[in-house]
Amino acid sequence: MDEHKAEIFEECPIAEIQPIVHGKWAMVIIYFLSLGTLRFGELSRKIPAVTQANLTKELRTLERYGLVHREVYKEVPPRVEYSLTALGSKFLPVIEALKTFAWEYHEARQGE
Repeated sequence: MDEHKAEIFEECPIAEIQPIVHGKWAMVIIYFLSLGTLRFGELSRKIPAVTQANLTKELRTLERYGLVHREVYKEVPPRVEYSLTALGSKFLPVIEALKTFAWEYHEARQGE
């Protein structure tokens, strides 16, 4: 970690992970992969609002940061599956807390 990043981390540890989860669909992808291994098409069907290009970009980012594993099977046609890594699984309590907050937020907003 360079000196500037170390300084930021000391001030706010969240700053180091912010680039990982800043993507519009990153946490949604992590949520669905927490339910099990999925192929690209399956993940795309679960998140119909995301374009294939953006889904690819988000998956590559999550893979680069070590939260998602991409397994390519040497078959015809090729099969690619995505799953959470051990590090990605450690993020699940955060996802659960967000899911709880999302339901509470939804309920609170319904009463307005």
